[in-house]
Amino acid sequence: MMLEKYLPKTDYNSYQDFIDNFKINVPEYFNFAFDVVDEIAAKEPNKTAMVWCDDNGEERVFTFAQMKLYSDKAANFFLSAGIGKGDFVMLILKRRYEFWFTLLGLHKIGAIAIPATHLLTKKDIVYRNNAADVKMIVCVHDEEVVRHVEDSVEKSPTLKAKVLVGAKRDGWYNLTEELESASDKLDEQFRFIKAGEDDIMLLYFTSGTTGMPKMVKHNFLYPLGHILTAKYWQNVEDNGLHLTVAETGWAKAAWGKIYGQWLAGCAVMTYDFDKFVPKKLMDVIVKHKVTTFCAPPTVYRFLIKEDLTKYNLENLKYCVVAGEPLNPEVYKQFYDITGLKLMEGYGQTELTVALATYQWLEPKPGSMGKPSPGYDISLVDLDNKLCEVGEVGQIVIHTNGQKPFGMFNGYFRDDELTQSVWHGDLYYTGDMAWRDEDGYFWFVGRADDIIKSSGYRIGPFEVESALLEHPAVLECAITAVPDPIRGQVVKATVVPAKNYTPGDDLAKELQDHVKRVTAPYKYPRIVEFVTELPKTISGKIRRVEIRDNDHIE
Repeated sequence: MMLEKYLPKTDYNSYQDFIDNFKINVPEYFNFAFDVVDEIAAKEPNKTAMVWCDDNGEERVFTFAQMKLYSDKAANFFLSAGIGKGDFVMLILKRRYEFWFTLLGLHKIGAIAIPATHLLTKKDIVYRNNAADVKMIVCVHDEEVVRHVEDSVEKSPTLKAKVLVGAKRDGWYNLTEELESASDKLDEQFRFIKAGEDDIMLLYFTSGTTGMPKMVKHNFLYPLGHILTAKYWQNVEDNGLHLTVAETGWAKAAWGKIYGQWLAGCAVMTYDFDKFVPKKLMDVIVKHKVTTFCAPPTVYRFLIKEDLTKYNLENLKYCVVAGEPLNPEVYKQFYDITGLKLMEGYGQTELTVALATYQWLEPKPGSMGKPSPGYDISLVDLDNKLCEVGEVGQIVIHTNGQKPFGMFNGYFRDDELTQSVWHGDLYYTGDMAWRDEDGYFWFVGRADDIIKSSGYRIGPFEVESALLEHPAVLECAITAVPDPIRGQVVKATVVPAKNYTPGDDLAKELQDHVKRVTAPYKYPRIVEFVTELPKTISGKIRRVEIRDNDHIE
């Protein structure tokens, strides 16, 4: 385990001890690919780094020695193709194991990786190519994705090379062939490139729920910030096997599929699937003896609809949840079935885990937990005054000249946007919450999602939680609809559970249910039944899409 090299203290006897004494020793030089992956490979070459499987029955196990080998080869391939320090390379690789080879290879030569989802269209790719001067795209073999990349070339003057995984195609490098022929000896000069505070290691485009996507930049110290995420929130074990449900195009993959886990000596489980099927996911967890698990609430909602008593979960020791707030009813049902408490966490693409229910804390279902070490967090009202206990306000982070490890360096090529959320030493997250008398934080919603109806401020999460307690509701989303009298009214978009018939009678039943379990003014005056909710690839509900469709109609 590498942690002792970077932490003067690794074990704590209480949350307060953790807050007071957690510290990271920052080396003068740090490059995750060399200083973690290659160092483990040198000391324990046969230590498992990743277990990979897909829906076609293919399985691979990769050791750290193999990760070093393939990342050295990937680095040499990139160099031969004209990629060097500071060049931008987009990776559209779903959950293919080549993502890890290429990401580490880019780290080794100081190039900048842009992980991207396979759902990007031609327009999305053109925007990213030009916004970040993308020089190369490494792409999974998917006809639709390949077509979008090829269609983007004409309007992407900086794009010089295209690389395909899993197939040959005119005008493209074939990554498999290139890795086979590349040298496994990487020039030692790269080992000692000093990565400065302003050197970018990763560039993430946010999902762009409002306006164009923001470009979040992280430097080479970013992986150290995820020691908190993996070791102390996900509670991963040395020589354990951790599974985070995330596609590599999203920051959640950086949270759960590489940096913190390997620093803590834990292998990562990668399940490569195109369509989420709860039973198949459970089969993977059982077969490969996953020890720790992280997924968004959407995944847990579907898992509790399975008969989990059929699965042998003796190896599964710890489960965490993030991506959206956890509805208490989901927590309760999962705990009743498995005996495992879901430990919630909160962060953003811009951050690491900023709030969490750490192992020393008793979870309060629906609460994000308490602040992480290094994160000085407050809530402020519309006048920027500190909120009292129980008062809803925006989550802000005091940096006081010292950012928490893993916090972003600002938005790439957009000082105005950076300054709009980062005033002096105060970063505004755009997320609303309240704090209880025990110091636990409770998510209310994005500032843009708060519903203002007849003078009341209504958070969508509370109404969604109430609805999910009703057996007729499989999934739901609460949004605002403009109203000439009340300003806005609450709308519920509901996916009904099996054996329930959508219609006026069920809508009335759900409205009455919300009135009973929350304040009467919070009930949804509009109820729409749908077969599925719009979501991002990471499973987050896209309320903005529901709102936009309402406005179009």
